Amino acid sequence: MSEKTEITTELALLGFLAVLWGASYTFIKIGVETIPPISFIAGRTLIAGCILLAIIRWRGLAMPRDALNWRRFMFQACLNSVIPFTLIAAAERSIDAGLATILNATSPIFTFLLTALITRHEPVTSRKLVGVGAGIAGICLIVGTGALDGIGHQLWAQLAVVAATICYAGAAIFGRNFKGLDPMVPAAGSMICGAAILIPLSLVFDRPWTLAPSSASILALLGLSIFSTALAFSIFFRLIHTLGSVGTTSQAYLRVPIGVGIGAVFLGESLGPAAWVGMGFVVAGVAAMTIPARRVRAIPGKA
Repeated sequence: MSEKTEITTELALLGFLAVLWGASYTFIKIGVETIPPISFIAGRTLIAGCILLAIIRWRGLAMPRDALNWRRFMFQACLNSVIPFTLIAAAERSIDAGLATILNATSPIFTFLLTALITRHEPVTSRKLVGVGAGIAGICLIVGTGALDGIGHQLWAQLAVVAATICYAGAAIFGRNFKGLDPMVPAAGSMICGAAILIPLSLVFDRPWTLAPSSASILALLGLSIFSTALAFSIFFRLIHTLGSVGTTSQAYLRVPIGVGIGAVFLGESLGPAAWVGMGFVVAGVAAMTIPARRVRAIPGKA
C-alpha cells in the first residue's frame, strides 16, 4: 500500500470515527431519560466489552495475561470510559446534546496543551498550532453564539463535560502505551475493566432491577454500545498509532460539521454562508494536524 493510500485510509477512518462519536451524544440523551447515568454507562461498557471479546476470539487473538497490561487497561478505562462517560451521561440530564458536543469538541486543545507542556511525546509544530486555531475558528463560525446561550446555566453540567474532555485528552496520550497490541485488545480490555468498576456502583446506587427503561432508551443503549463504543474504540486505538494522539483527537472538530450536514440532508435544515466557511476552516485544521509533512529527498552530492 502506498503512503498516499495509507494517508487516505487513515483520514477516512478519522471521519468515520467522528460520525460514530458524534452520534453518541444523541444516544446518551435518549438513554438517560429512563436509565440512570451509572447504570447506563455500566451497560455500555459491558455490552461493548463482550462484543469486542467475541470478535477477538473469532479472529484467533488472545487477551494478554500479564498484570502490567491489565493495570494499563484499568487506568485507560478510568480515563477513556468510567470517568468521562459517566460525567457526560450525568451532564446530559441537564444540558442539550448539542451543547455537550460543542464543549467536548475541545479535546484536541487539551491534548495539544498536555503534549506541549508535559509529555512532549510528539513534535509540537507550528502547523499543529495553526490546526488547533483553525478548528476552533471553524466551530465558532458553524455554531455561532446562539448555540452557546446555555453557558452559565447548569454550570456544573458544563464543567463536567469539560472535565470529561480533559480525561479524553489524557487517554489519547496514554493510549500510546498499547503499541504492538492489536487495536481491539486494549479496546476490549479497557471496556471490561470499566464494566468491572461500574457494575458494582450501579448495583449499590441505582438498583437496576427496579428500573423500567423505555424501549427508546434500550435501543439507544444498544446503538451506543455497538457502534459508538465497540466499533469506535477499535478505530480509535488504531489511529493513535498511525496519526498520533493530537491527530486522532482532532476528529472532535468534525463532529459539529458532520451533525450540521446530517441535519441539512435529512431534516431540511439550511446552512448559512458562515457555516460553509466554518466547515472549510475545520477541514483545514484537521488536515494541518493529521497529514504528515512531506519528506524532503536528499539531493545527490549534498550532505
